[in-house]
This record gives sequence, C-alpha cells and structure tokens, in this order.
Amino acid sequence: MAAETAGVVEIRNALARLRRTTGLPVAFGGLVDGGRQQVRISELSGNVTPALSALAVTSGNGLGGKAVALGRPCAVTDYSSSRQISHEYDIPVAAEGLRSVLAVPVVVRRRVRGVLYGALRTAQPLGDRTLGAAMEAARDVEQALVLRDEARDLVTVAAARDPARDSAWEQVREAHAALRSLAPRITDQTLRAELLAACALLTPEPQPRGASLAPRELDVLACLADGATNAAAADRLGLRPETVKSYLRSAMRKLGAHTRGEAVSAARRAGLLP
Repeated sequence: MAAETAGVVEIRNALARLRRTTGLPVAFGGLVDGGRQQVRISELSGNVTPALSALAVTSGNGLGGKAVALGRPCAVTDYSSSRQISHEYDIPVAAEGLRSVLAVPVVVRRRVRGVLYGALRTAQPLGDRTLGAAMEAARDVEQALVLRDEARDLVTVAAARDPARDSAWEQVREAHAALRSLAPRITDQTLRAELLAACALLTPEPQPRGASLAPRELDVLACLADGATNAAAADRLGLRPETVKSYLRSAMRKLGAHTRGEAVSAARRAGLLP
C-alpha cells in the first residue's frame, strides 16, 4: 500500500472515531499534497453534498489553511462571518451548510502532514471536549504515519544491509526488536500487519524445515537478542516476567536450545531473527 493511500485510510478512520465520540454531524479531512502546502480534502463523513470533495486548501487560507500555517488547532463559531480567517472557501462551506468549524493539523516531526475538520450546521461554540477529541484523533493519525515512515526506512536499511558491517547489522537487529515490541500495542490490524511484514523483510530467508515460533515467542527472543533481560522484555512487551519466561521456555524447546543464547542463535540460523 502506498504511503499516501495508507495515510488516507488513517484519516478516514480518525474521522469516523471523531464523529462517534463527539456526535459531530460532519467531519472531513485530508493530507498535505506533496510540496505544494495544500491540503486535499479526500475524506468526508456525514456530508450531504459533494461541495467539499477534492477541495484544495492552501496554507494560510481559510480555517484549515490557517491551521496548516500555524501548526496548531483553529476554530470559528460562524465560518462565513468570522474575522479570524480569510474567506476563499466560503462557497463550498456554505453549500454544505457548515457554521461552527474546527481544524486540527496532523503534525509529524514538525511538519504538517494533514488536517482533520469537525463541524456543526449551527453557530455555537464547539467546546473543549470536542476540541480534545479532535486533537486525540489527530494524534492517532500522527502515530500511524510515524510508524509507517519508520517501517519504510527500516525496509530501505534492510535492502542495503551488509552483514560484514557489524555496527550497521546491529542497528538492523535493534530496529527489528523495537518494531516487534511495538507491534502488539498497535490496535489497527492493518497497520500492525504492515509492521510485522516490515520485520520479516529485516530477516534472512527462512531455512527449510525451520522451527516455527508463535508471534509472542518471537517477540521475546527479539528482545533478548537485543540484550534485554527478562524483566526488561516484560516491560517492553507489556507482559508479566513469568509470562516472558514461559514464552522463552517454549521457544527454547522448539529450537532445541538449552540457553537463551542458544535459542537466539538457533532462531537466527532458522532465519527468524536478523
């Protein structure tokens, strides 16, 4: 899935959550269009007209453009009469019947990557609760984009890796362990699957008839391969130390290993770890 397409999916999911948690009748948004500093409205929820679809919002213009330029949330109680914004987009906003509108930027590594909007068809303050929910939805999108960026970067590193360069190879192993630790905490199933697929690209091709480990057994071994203790692995993975020991014992049995070091080595020989 292309990075932009993946981001659009996250925007769509965030808008659905925003409406569900706040009761807002309308939510819409999109990603920044390349280096143009324009937000292309690609996702709409609760709209009754196509007026806002594919609208290109330039940085600094209108409410969303102001949020992009400032890098912070902005809101107006009555869009058409507000003196806080410019009015390049009054016609499509009026066509959809929107009055009270908020815009929250999606900011990744200090760069605005998109905007989420929520709106009412009446002129009344949206309130702190609604703003907080919109900001939380934007943070969810930000986290997803960061993870996708990191996964893409790791795949690039893996493609250029040279096992003879020990320091670079250790970085790949550390990155693999970090992603394996992070993946179980991701609630979005599609994103979690993509992260695990990126992990697989960091490992050698599996050897024929290699041992098959359960995902959690592999998570534990990845942490131990990165030098973590049982307690540290438990903290990373959100597990109890006793549970980590149980997964380790099971992995050792499957790999025919007697120590954790042997288990890690066997997993690497089987192509299960980088």
